[in-house]
Amino acid sequence: MSTNKLPQTDSIQELAKFWDDHDLTDFESELEQVAEPVFERETEVRIQLPSKEADTIQSMAKTQGIDVETLIREWVLEKVQTSA
Repeated sequence: MSTNKLPQTDSIQELAKFWDDHDLTDFESELEQVAEPVFERETEVRIQLPSKEADTIQSMAKTQGIDVETLIREWVLEKVQTSA
C-alpha cells in the first residue's frame, strides 16, 4: 500500500496504521517541526472514598447510564470550569 499524501487526522489509530504501512523517509519533504505537543496525555488521579459514598456514586452513575469514572470526571471538570 503506497500513497503520496500524509493523512490529515488526529486519530492515533489511523496514524499508527498509516505508519505501519509507510516509511517516514518517503515524506521528509512534507514534514515540519512543531514546538507544542501534538497529542496531550491525560493524567490519572486516584482517590479513596468511604464505602458508603463510593456505593452512592456507583448508584448515581448507574442511574445516568455512565461509569463512575465518567461521572466523577464530569464533576471535577465542572468545578474547575466554575473556579477558573
